[in-house]
Amino acid sequence: MKPGSVLKAVPTIEGAGVHLKRVFGYHHQPLFDPFLLLDDFHGSDPVTYRKGFPWHPHRGIETITLLLHGSVDHGDSLGSNGVINAGDVQWMTAGSGIVHQEMPRGDSTGLMRGLQLWANLPAAQKMTDPKYRDVTAGDIPVVSGLGYSMRVVAGTFNGVSGPVDDIVIDPELFVGTLDPGGRVTHRTAPGYTFFIYLLAGTLVLGADQVIDHEHLVLLPGGEEITLIAGDHGADFLMVSGKPLKEPVAWGGPIVMNTREELRRAFHEYEQGTFLNHTGSGSPPKG
Repeated sequence: MKPGSVLKAVPTIEGAGVHLKRVFGYHHQPLFDPFLLLDDFHGSDPVTYRKGFPWHPHRGIETITLLLHGSVDHGDSLGSNGVINAGDVQWMTAGSGIVHQEMPRGDSTGLMRGLQLWANLPAAQKMTDPKYRDVTAGDIPVVSGLGYSMRVVAGTFNGVSGPVDDIVIDPELFVGTLDPGGRVTHRTAPGYTFFIYLLAGTLVLGADQVIDHEHLVLLPGGEEITLIAGDHGADFLMVSGKPLKEPVAWGGPIVMNTREELRRAFHEYEQGTFLNHTGSGSPPKG
């Protein structure tokens, strides 16, 4: 792949039977460095998502969950329990290790939709203490202009900064909406990984590149990009981040720098010594 390349989200099943669309993942690394995975999980039939993602471990990464419709109940080995509601964002730093579960619920019509993005942690932070940044919909500023609006979760758009900061990969994360024929322009930092995922509608990039819904386009960092919506408008996710350029050893929900670190992490999980924190949540095994 090269800048301008397009990926189509592919149906898959994860967790205990959640039907979702995988936008990119294991086989696309290191093209999206520092990002590892993007999943679009949605459905209108609870049968396709209600069994959720039962207790499972993470180490060495950050998981960013954005809810668009419905909600997600979550709990973890820190003893934390809560609900991510529509419009909210949960930015979880797994660090040295956490065990958690995520159980989606639909809205009053049964509709549920969310996105989960994984960001890698550098070697120096992989064994940091786990923590959360829970951001409610009301805490996310909205920048509006002629024919567009942009929710700013992280980074800065038109002089407005999002509530998530002090992240080593210096991310930008915006959720945008364009009216039919509306347009918006943005420039990311040179050398940064930059992509746009279209949630609904169509987008025109540059002179003639048309992007359909549930497609992602990888773009060059440092260049000014203008997005123009099609006849039905567009909803999209815009993301950029500074590449880590480090070795990656990836095993399911755990991402380290070497195969030995990965082997050790799974051994600790099997032996019940995975967690380096105390809490009243799930035990460290299964």
